[in-house]
This record gives sequence, C-alpha cells and structure tokens, in this order.
Amino acid sequence: MPFLKDIEKYKSLSIVGLEKNTGKTECLNYVLSRLRDSRKQIALTSIGIDGENRDQVTQTHKPEIELNEGMMFVTSETHYAKRRLFSEVIDVSNQTTSLGRLVTAKTIHSGKVMLSGPANNAEIIRLIADLKEKGVDLTIVDGALSRKSLGSPAVTEAMILATGAALSANIPQLVFKTQYVYDLIQLTEIDSELKPKFRGIENGIWALDESGEVKDTGISSVLMIKKEKDKLFQFGTDFFVSGAVTDQFLDFLKNQKQVNQIRLIIRDFTRVFANPETYYAFVKKGGKIQVLDKTNLVAITINPVSPDGYILNSDELKLALETKLQVPVFDVKRIENAVS
Repeated sequence: MPFLKDIEKYKSLSIVGLEKNTGKTECLNYVLSRLRDSRKQIALTSIGIDGENRDQVTQTHKPEIELNEGMMFVTSETHYAKRRLFSEVIDVSNQTTSLGRLVTAKTIHSGKVMLSGPANNAEIIRLIADLKEKGVDLTIVDGALSRKSLGSPAVTEAMILATGAALSANIPQLVFKTQYVYDLIQLTEIDSELKPKFRGIENGIWALDESGEVKDTGISSVLMIKKEKDKLFQFGTDFFVSGAVTDQFLDFLKNQKQVNQIRLIIRDFTRVFANPETYYAFVKKGGKIQVLDKTNLVAITINPVSPDGYILNSDELKLALETKLQVPVFDVKRIENAVS
C-alpha cells in the first residue's frame, strides 16, 4: 500500500467505516502490522460511541485490535481490564467516562485490546495533544461516522475511508454513496483568520456580516428555520451552523432567491446529515458549504464481501471507485492474502 508512506507524514490519522462490516478493523490491523517496524512511536485510541461496549445492532462485542510490542493505546478502565496483552500503565485520566477513566498504556508484548476512547471532539483533540507530549509521533483513531457520537474523525489530520458491499450490494449505488461522503470530505476549509470567530460557538445559527462581525441570528437550531425564517437574512448570506445541517434546512435554502449567494460554514463534513439528493440540489443552485476543519483523505479501502455473504467483484468495484473519485482504492484483504 503506497499510502502507508503517506501516513507517517501526519501526527494523527483516523480510519473510518462508511457502514459496519466495511473492513475498517481489517484495514486498521493491516496498517498497524505494516507500521510494526516503524521508528515512530505509535498510539491508538477510539472515538467512543455512547459508551457502548456491545454493538446494539448485531449484539456482538466491538472488534479487537491487534497491537504490536511498544505501541501505546488509550482505552477505558472497563476495556483495559479485558485486554489480552501485557502492558505498562503510563497514565490514568481524572475524567470519568461511562466505561470508567481513560487508561494510557504501553504494550510489553503484542496482543489484542478493545478500544473505547474520548466521546467528543474537544477530548479527542486534547488527548492527541497529550499523547504528543508523551512522545507519540502518530496517533491513530478508530473512527466512526455516527449520529450517536459527538466525536468526529475529522479532528485528525488524515483519514482512511473504508467502504464496501455492506453499504450496498449494487456497485453503482455503492459508488454513489461513497462519492457523496468523498465530496463532503473535500469541502473547502475557510480562511484561517475566520476560524477563531467560530471556535467557541456551541449553539444556534450565526451570521457573518459585511464588516466581518459575527452576529447571532436568534435562531437556536436549524429545526426552527420554518418558524423563524424571517430572522435568517437580517445580517447577510454567510452563516455558521453550530450543529447538524439537515434536509429541511437545505431544502429551505435552495428555494431562496439569493441561494447562489449563500455560504454555510460548518465544523466539519460529518455535520451534514442531509441526503445526497438534497445536498447536490443545493450546490447545483449555487449554494456553498465550507468547513472549519478539513482532514486529508489518504486512501479508500474496500471490502467486497457483505455481512450476509454476498460478494462483489473486487476488481470491478475498485475500478468503478477509482474512475469516479480519481483516488487510490485498495482491497486490504486481497493485499494481505497476496503478502502471506
């Protein structure tokens, strides 16, 4: 995998599945195995999702991660107690999560561990910075695109996206769904001087007026847009949306006369909860969406096998994605089998 050389350029990386069983853990374990001989200090953690230690859909435990000797990891006390490796505790956080405090440890011998890390962006960013101070060169985050989580994989510098047959058994549909997320990841980042103006805003819709001043529109949520629509354009057409961007909100905006002047600023690409059709209709009419934080997409990996056993043609899927997205696509399992 050529992108393995690219990974070491970054201080943080998330590996994110577009759906369960798209090969995220397979990809993560492969990356870790290939970094075994790296001179860099590697650390691993996860974005916690509601403190779950059991998948609520399949009723199975979270997949275990294979760690090599010398790697560091951060997980909850609950999962640290269940580790299947020897390790040295480096730090125990003062902050308590639903699964206990976060334990930072270093592996003495390779083995398996279950991960449950910080639950929100601020804690993930703080943890990555703390690990850097502890001598970590690269923090890898087991990521998630989930409406249940306040944590976003976009807080890392780089990202690997895992997609596959679990997302759709139809290749054109799978490519379309993957392209939508790819397009969101590629959303333009706002100018750096604007970022501090929005960093501390936690709620509501805010406007940027002609003089560059940030103004509160008085609209507490995009869910209130129909009821409070008269307030929206009082300061202009540039808006910062602190929460999620929904179908209803984009539908409202795309039907405005000044839609081609509207610019939405969101925290990162994971805040777009609208359907692809609604998003593309808004963009086609001239509407713009930009982000506070953009992550670099290093590669896309595929798992052509669906959970129910349906198998797509790996070569066909790889070609279809590479043709549409113009980025490298890798079948991790096939590469592993070829190596072994």
